[in-house]
Amino acid sequence: MRSGEPAAETAPAARASQPTDAAEAGRTTEAGPSGRSGASPVPDLPESSEQGAAPGEPAGGPATDGTDSPSGAGSSGGTGSPDGVGSPGAAAIDRSDGDAADLPRAADSGSNPEGQATAVGDQPAAVPLAHSRPATVTVPAPGPGDDVGPDGMRMTGVKRPLPRAYADAARDVLRGMVASSQEPIAGGRHKVFGRADLAVVPTTSTVASHLPRAVGMGLAVERLRRLDARGEANRAGVEPEPTPWAADAIVVCSFGDASINHASATAAFNTAGWYDHTGLRIPVLFVCEDNGLGISVRSPQGWVATALRSKPGIRYFAADGADLVGTYEVAVEAAAWVRRHRRPAVLHLTTVRLMGHAGADAESAYRPASEITAEVARDPVVATARRLVDAGLASGPELLDRYDEIGWQVRRIAEEVLDEPKLADAAEVIAPLAPRRPVRVALAVADAGARAAGPDAVTRAEAFGGKPPELAGPLTLAQSINAALTDGLLSHPQMAVFGEDVAAKGGVYGVTKGLRDRFGVARVFDTLLDETSILGLGLGAGLAGMLPVPEIQYLAYLHNAEDQLRGEAATMRFFSQGALRNPMVVRVAGLAYQEGFGGHFHNDNSVAVLRDVPGLVIAVPARPDDAAAMLRTCLASATVDGSVCVFLEPIALYHTRDLYTDGDGEWLADYADPGAWAGGHVPVGRARVYGVGSAEDVTIITFGNGVRMSLRAASALADEGIGTRVVDLRWLAPLPVADLIREAAATGRVLVVDETRRSGGVGEGVIAALVDAGYVGAARRVAAVDSFVPLGPAARQVLVSEEAITQGARTLLAR
Repeated sequence: MRSGEPAAETAPAARASQPTDAAEAGRTTEAGPSGRSGASPVPDLPESSEQGAAPGEPAGGPATDGTDSPSGAGSSGGTGSPDGVGSPGAAAIDRSDGDAADLPRAADSGSNPEGQATAVGDQPAAVPLAHSRPATVTVPAPGPGDDVGPDGMRMTGVKRPLPRAYADAARDVLRGMVASSQEPIAGGRHKVFGRADLAVVPTTSTVASHLPRAVGMGLAVERLRRLDARGEANRAGVEPEPTPWAADAIVVCSFGDASINHASATAAFNTAGWYDHTGLRIPVLFVCEDNGLGISVRSPQGWVATALRSKPGIRYFAADGADLVGTYEVAVEAAAWVRRHRRPAVLHLTTVRLMGHAGADAESAYRPASEITAEVARDPVVATARRLVDAGLASGPELLDRYDEIGWQVRRIAEEVLDEPKLADAAEVIAPLAPRRPVRVALAVADAGARAAGPDAVTRAEAFGGKPPELAGPLTLAQSINAALTDGLLSHPQMAVFGEDVAAKGGVYGVTKGLRDRFGVARVFDTLLDETSILGLGLGAGLAGMLPVPEIQYLAYLHNAEDQLRGEAATMRFFSQGALRNPMVVRVAGLAYQEGFGGHFHNDNSVAVLRDVPGLVIAVPARPDDAAAMLRTCLASATVDGSVCVFLEPIALYHTRDLYTDGDGEWLADYADPGAWAGGHVPVGRARVYGVGSAEDVTIITFGNGVRMSLRAASALADEGIGTRVVDLRWLAPLPVADLIREAAATGRVLVVDETRRSGGVGEGVIAALVDAGYVGAARRVAAVDSFVPLGPAARQVLVSEEAITQGARTLLAR
């Protein structure tokens, strides 16, 4: 854990309804999505909320609850009564809109009578929540003189067994602490907390990086709820699948006080408020666990409350976390408010941190003894015990006995889990990372083609305005991607395309032009200008059951938000043993050689940050026909395997038409008829080979812009009697290793043409793959200089050129 994280951080979780079991009634941060049967009816909602639009649509009217200024005029920070003059420890509740009395009580806000939850992704349809019943934990009763244990703890006989739900929860946590392979969410791969059957999503230790995903999940849950409630179809006539979430589901996401200062948190709050301001509904409850410290750095007095109160469009609730009753009341009200209004809110809980942050952190090095003593006195467990004694519900000795009983039972569980098996080999560790089921992916592509050519043919023709792309003649790379996106939206009802300028403008380069008109603003919509939020929306949408296709406008802009792919997207299956997933196809316009735009932000040739992310699929289409087929593969892989795919589109090739001479049209390609999709399927990790001349003298391995340049260079070499094989990698991860080895061995001379940088570039991986496979022939690299791409003609001095490729091949042959 890092600064600002609570010790047990609760991940985004969609609430199905208020649980009916008394033991579960206070669990405001976990419960799963309800199945359609037994799901509570849609609660009565205000006019402004119920008539709101799906993501990308205006809500149809202004909000009526007066929260455009969510500063919490009636709140008093961490403690105090609603009017700010209450007794110490009283809960502070923001009731500035005056409608708190109309909010449903906990028991009235929807119920799930069977206490069941539907898991996300591939999990069983219904998993019952744990109920309180005696656990099988046994602790031997002490004999004479055994009232003090070896650690100075009081030892008593077990009078009341620890309820099974709590014993199981303790076992789950302890299994994570000792990296047990039987730990229920990560299986010993990381100390994360979560339960797929309760829709409690595991989070990593990166501060606040999960908040953007929570916003995305809230937006998706609400979108799916509206589509399901209205029976709304997209404009192309394809009915979306029923949502797995209950009609009143909300998302709950917790974080520490120091985390509010992190850029990811700022992005999440801003995005939630931004969408709320536009009239969209995002039912997310942020929970800030404020202990006043980020490891050793103090949060300035009043800063957290001031910062959270000032977030536009986000309702503020606060309570003293040491007051169990007051906290519960405020938590119920906050959750009910979000559930009813379908709008974001934050619950600010002041609390204490007992002992150091983690591990060897010694708080005595930066906190005086008097402060530590005062914090211990505010321990919520001690405060609750004091309340029980004051109310006459228990005596001090009874509570101490109970405390010791539970302590010994937890100790026994800890001793049991210590001996549980650990992950034993690398294969076991990486098993859930990124499953590859190429046969299923191929079948999914074939099925989409069969439907497009058969029962959906009329709908498809209408979507393309009566002229499907296979009848439009040869297409450019951009046109082919546009057609494939249209077919994808037709084939995948839960697919959504979004990003900066993708809807109204149709993309900076026109790649998404016309999609919004064909499918509506619920499925193709513009976002705010923030890459972290764009990817966060995709993460949450995928987790909620959608197929998100976000666009990052330029490759250089991805670096602002790369942790959303590295730390969040790619780790979901790994940290949940495949039980949870966030399928996604991220379209990124990138690479160099773009005319008219200068500088490295519009000509970024660095992909190193992507290539070492475990499990990530990286596709780089060079030709129009490959682009369509590879995009269909990525969409199918995301759907079938839950893959996170980066679809890197070479900007300089978007509108390229010619290969060798002006007007030859040889960089155009026909769009495949749906009936031919199965035969033209491009599996993940398979290269494409071009033979020029005899194709026996040298093998050029390349990708992206390098394919066109290499083919032109090979043509020049053919005039000299040199035969060339040009291998288009197409996939940078996973690399098509088998194809590389075969084609390298065919000539014994390999020239790697790498338009990325020499250090950290793709060429390093290609050469390493050949060496690892035992390749013994000659090899040489032509790569870009380790430099940012400069403006204007200077770019030619650092990028790969056709002349450099031709000379590299000649040098290789001269050895």
